Amino acid sequence: MEITHIETIPVTMRLRHPYTIAYETVSSCTNLFIRIETNAGIQGWGCAAPDPFVTGESPAGVQKSLIKVAELIRGHDPLRYIHILEMLKSEFPKQSSMLCGVDMALYDLLGRVCRIPLWRLLGGYRSSIKTSITLGIMPVDEALRQAREYVDQGFKSLKIKGGLDPAVDVERIIKIRECVGKEIELRVDLNQGYSAEQAIWFVEKSLPANIELIEQPTLKGNLAQLGKVTDQVPIPVMADESMNSLRDVFRLAQGNLVDMVNIKLAKVGGISEAMMINAVARSANLEAMVGCLDEAALSIAAGVHFALARSNVRYADLDGHLDLLDDPSLGAVCLVDGVLYPTNGVGLGFIPKL
Repeated sequence: MEITHIETIPVTMRLRHPYTIAYETVSSCTNLFIRIETNAGIQGWGCAAPDPFVTGESPAGVQKSLIKVAELIRGHDPLRYIHILEMLKSEFPKQSSMLCGVDMALYDLLGRVCRIPLWRLLGGYRSSIKTSITLGIMPVDEALRQAREYVDQGFKSLKIKGGLDPAVDVERIIKIRECVGKEIELRVDLNQGYSAEQAIWFVEKSLPANIELIEQPTLKGNLAQLGKVTDQVPIPVMADESMNSLRDVFRLAQGNLVDMVNIKLAKVGGISEAMMINAVARSANLEAMVGCLDEAALSIAAGVHFALARSNVRYADLDGHLDLLDDPSLGAVCLVDGVLYPTNGVGLGFIPKL
């Protein structure tokens, strides 16, 4: 079997409700759908989600690189996917979402060749996973309204963004807990917004809210500050922006700087890289969460398949598709009462409507 053609289709999707985090407000995103064709008539689909702030890529840059990718891998055996991916990592070392899209398409193709859902092919540890859903930075009254709405929809875990003002964040999280009751999980993501001292103060003052975990409280480049928070707060601390690669997870684990890591496929370069990162995390007794960017449902499906295959990936924050309008891969995952399920079709289980 040989790769004969790669097609790239950029799609810009608006968000139904724009949101704000510590460093930006987001109202739309552009994903690039990737289709790999073979001379056996079998194809694989992937999706790249470039983000200037997170992956350092632009949609135009990714599309340009994929033209070169097509030239490099045409004629190669797609089942030798690690050979292909290692070659591309050497050629494009700083284009993680582009690599992720190709990785995704190769894994989808592999599942279709084997005629089995990818999550089973990768290990099949579990058949579903609960996801959190995110509340952006907003006034307290609006946050309470949205929290109630999500709980009414069946979500059991809420991820609350913060990082601009510790006092306001404490007020927001305490009132959300009062609003949703004791059974709903509350996670807080500060997106690098605090100093170590502010993060420690925030956790102390918000203890009545029974927060499940705190994500990336301090600047990504200052690991000492991150480690200080981990040492001094009684709840788990998770790395996100500080965790972009296999080398990063090794450094975090070696220094005992966090309790958990957030593995985002678009940020690390795809499923193959995510599995290596998770193996290092597990060896260091760090729990893992699979996260996402603003990504079409096909990308979310890849995250679900990875999470279902590995026992150490205990948490999911895979809600990046839920607010997108005109997603051509709508239906690539199934959501029931805050729990994500694969479609159980072969490979990633879905072909985008493009």
